[in-house]
Amino acid sequence: MRNIKLQNSILPMIVYVLLILGAILMAIPYVWMFVTSVKPIEEIQSYPPSFLVKNPTLLAYRELFRLIPMLRYIWNSVFVAGTVTIANLFFCSLAGFVFAKHRFLGRDKIFLILLGSLMIPWQVNLISGFMLMKKLGWLNSYNALIVPVMAGVFGVFLCRQFIMSISDDLLDAAKIDGCGVFTIYRLIILPLIKPVLATLAIFTFLQQWNNFIWPLIVISSSDMRTLPLALSVLNGQFGTKFAMVMAGAVVTTTPMLIVFLVFQKYFIKGIALTGIKG
Repeated sequence: MRNIKLQNSILPMIVYVLLILGAILMAIPYVWMFVTSVKPIEEIQSYPPSFLVKNPTLLAYRELFRLIPMLRYIWNSVFVAGTVTIANLFFCSLAGFVFAKHRFLGRDKIFLILLGSLMIPWQVNLISGFMLMKKLGWLNSYNALIVPVMAGVFGVFLCRQFIMSISDDLLDAAKIDGCGVFTIYRLIILPLIKPVLATLAIFTFLQQWNNFIWPLIVISSSDMRTLPLALSVLNGQFGTKFAMVMAGAVVTTTPMLIVFLVFQKYFIKGIALTGIKG
């Protein structure tokens, strides 16, 4: 009995130690990136390298916003990622509600076809997507960045799995009270699926914030660049200014960390409930 108790106390301790070590290993690159961004060039080039900063400076950040239109790039990324996230929350939850609670001809077959499309590599759609944007006259515009990704199959699947766990009796009671389909969706479904909406919001926002290939294909002018494109150009034009490049990386990654930390509780809850109730 004593050995069992000892094992039960040691095992969680080992798990926690491993998790802490993993967290430290993942945090080291970001800490190094931030430290380098506030170092003068002499300390960056010193050997051996050190995490300590003797003479911190914000010169790299001042140069970053002075030499390139960084505020414009930040606005582009915030606008595109924010709009796409809001659109996905609406369309994916609405489609998930339809697939989960409404019966119509071919519902299950259509849903299986949608799930099957997840197996198609996204790179396959690049050429056809570019040609479609060109024919519509949307190249080098917000339309090309936003409209093709306003809804995703993964989001529909996530919402459907969660909504299926909602009791049909609750919806029937709302219908008896005279609620229409959209009223039921707005007043009953949306408040009940907040955890999964938070999960979908984080996934979508981070994916669009980091999106590089698609904006690279459809955007040609400087004022329409998003932050990943700006960071690539920054690394090419000012590659020798290490502190400035690292400052750009800090500016690019900080919003993602903030979004995840703010919605972390809902993210974990949404993943857990979707897995259990699906």
